[in-house]
Amino acid sequence: MRSLINTLFFTLLLCLIIPESALAQSPFPNARDDSYPLLGLKRAKSSYDRTKSELERQKELYEKELISLEEYETALNTYQDAEVNYQQSLLVLLFEQQFVSIKSAIKSQDENAKKQVKVTLENTSGATEEFAQIVDMEDDLFRSLQPDVIHNIYVSLSNDDGAIISSPYEIKLPTLRSGNPTTVTFDLLQDLDEVTVNIIYGNGSSRNPKVFLEKDASANRVLIQSERFSQEVELGNEATFGLGLELFSGTNDTYKLEVVNLPKSVTRNFSEVGASGRISQIKFTESKNNIDANLLISLPDRPTEDVPMDEAISFYVLAIPISQLTEVNSKLNDTWTESEIEDLNVGFVKLEMIPKGVGRLIVKAPQLYDETDAESPIEFTFQVVNEGSRRLDNIEFELDAPFEWEKRIEPSIITSLDIREEQTVKLYLTPPSDVSVGRYETRMRSTGLSDSQPINAEDKTFTVQVAAQTSVIGTALILLLIIGLVGGLVFFGIKLSRK
Repeated sequence: MRSLINTLFFTLLLCLIIPESALAQSPFPNARDDSYPLLGLKRAKSSYDRTKSELERQKELYEKELISLEEYETALNTYQDAEVNYQQSLLVLLFEQQFVSIKSAIKSQDENAKKQVKVTLENTSGATEEFAQIVDMEDDLFRSLQPDVIHNIYVSLSNDDGAIISSPYEIKLPTLRSGNPTTVTFDLLQDLDEVTVNIIYGNGSSRNPKVFLEKDASANRVLIQSERFSQEVELGNEATFGLGLELFSGTNDTYKLEVVNLPKSVTRNFSEVGASGRISQIKFTESKNNIDANLLISLPDRPTEDVPMDEAISFYVLAIPISQLTEVNSKLNDTWTESEIEDLNVGFVKLEMIPKGVGRLIVKAPQLYDETDAESPIEFTFQVVNEGSRRLDNIEFELDAPFEWEKRIEPSIITSLDIREEQTVKLYLTPPSDVSVGRYETRMRSTGLSDSQPINAEDKTFTVQVAAQTSVIGTALILLLIIGLVGGLVFFGIKLSRK
């Protein structure tokens, strides 16, 4: 009994010595609060509410002079510690709940043909129902932390290799408020349909989603681009203009390809890259908003009134919606200005070709072989023809004749040779007086200039067979011997027959 009385006395003494505010302090922090911030917030909120109530009670006692200043300050310090702990728990959970979403990413083209991407970001941070039950959303402390605002958002675009392809390279948003989406606009430094959106926000959180860019359907047209939009084309040859077609429309998906302002003597046709056959219409699908096509043009063999050499010819490729064909078909053969094409509100690209001609040097020799007895010069006659599409100038001939043979060409130089024109040239070869019997060859090279570019003809080889000289006296003696022999045989034949 005595021990029980001593225990109660000791307990009462402790209650008198330790102030009530100390007993109301927040519990010791739990090591798992960092792993489970929602539970940590519960603990901090409970401690904060207790210390706040205790501070109010201690304040009343102090005002009535029932407790000392030291006891009141102890309760105030305990409350302030609990308030800081509660704020920290709120911040931890608020940062954990922050989330920046990509509402849309739309690709378009401006008036200067630059590709742009408009990325709309949205603050989709949201507390769970349990979070809302723990914290009074209208609490002054909670509102002072701006739970509906994310600070310092950095946005950029990159390709699959991680290189930034946006201009500016990075955009900073100071704040992003919930329910108030914000749009940032980038110029694309590399034309892609899929990009990675790099987002860094809040206390260092980051996201790097890869998105497929939507097309700006409000343009309602097909964008046409050609890397080789200006080409030099030789007469009689073909040229291919690669066309990149990209749909920016939400209403039309089928288009007719047409060419205007191209001379009538130039043939043209379209084909799709990777497919055979010609095409005149293209159709886009939901999964295919880009089509690669080719425009193949073929020039006439010779210059014409509408295809002059060395003069640039501009023309346009149009992608016309099927619904507008009736409006355009009747005027396809007219000469269009760029402003008239723009008024059609259709996709188009301006192309340019420069017809170029080139001379073609042909040497036609009907005879490349002859025989001689070395007493007279050998003559070869051949024709020099320009079968190209441009005048030839300064046609020269180079002869590689046998040693000590005399050589001469008339004319030695042809100053000019127009298209389809031909000229006769003679080659004279004279062997030396002591030439041996045998076969001799002379190689001829022909060169000229076409628009300051060297043009060569196929080499020709002229062959001369030198035969041995025949003696007249010897031939006469042999002839007399033959006649005498024949006469003797006849004489003896007649004499024998008489016997």
